[in-house]
Amino acid sequence: MNIDIRFPLACAALLAAMASSPARADDPPPQGVWTGKGQAGYTSSQGNSVAKSANAALDMSYTEDVWKHVAHLGGLYGQSAGVTSAERWDAAWQTNYAISKPAYVFGALRYQHDLFSGFIYQESLDTGLGYKVIDSAATQLDLQVGAGYKRLRPEQLVRDPTGTVVIARLFSAPQSDAIGTVGVNFSHTLTSTTTLTDKLLVESGSTNTFVSNDLALAVKISAKLALSLGYNLQDNSNPPPGAKRLDSLETVNLVYAF
Repeated sequence: MNIDIRFPLACAALLAAMASSPARADDPPPQGVWTGKGQAGYTSSQGNSVAKSANAALDMSYTEDVWKHVAHLGGLYGQSAGVTSAERWDAAWQTNYAISKPAYVFGALRYQHDLFSGFIYQESLDTGLGYKVIDSAATQLDLQVGAGYKRLRPEQLVRDPTGTVVIARLFSAPQSDAIGTVGVNFSHTLTSTTTLTDKLLVESGSTNTFVSNDLALAVKISAKLALSLGYNLQDNSNPPPGAKRLDSLETVNLVYAF
């Protein structure tokens, strides 16, 4: 019998949040050094269904005076009955330059390779303005608006009669497009041990609009370790034939801060 552990873990995290002490101010980020977190999760089921999946991510930032650099690496891999059912790799880099205490200009690079989204890759370059709407000890809210350039390469996924296995891929020519971008980064310290975060990204052009949203609840279990419950949603407004526009991912990860 296979047991889904996500629900009891979610309940445990919420109970921990309710029982913890009130929120306290975090120390400001150190200057001139890289800080961040790495996280990973793995699930496996046996018996009537055989499936495995693993995900990992690394997020880092470096702050020095008016400059801030943010880097991200992430990966997802899944198998079902011995057949690859998910494979996604993504990377991002953003540099911010503060022009006042709440306002900054930014430049960003992003790349994603996904074997099951209908796009072999999506890569973008954009620049724009950001504003710290809320910047308190417990809550941070940043809004970003920008414009840039995007390249992507669609592919048509041909599946077997069951609709579960990709048996062929029909590649299309790469496409390029000007895009407008919107980003929202939110973080709120619910208690001294519990933090809620949400990151929204929208890249909109004439050929496709890509939306990604990452929601996570992290509960500390030590000074460096935390348990994170995450929900990722990705939407491509115009996927090629054979691909669905909406992808969702639920994760239970162990997080290490450094």
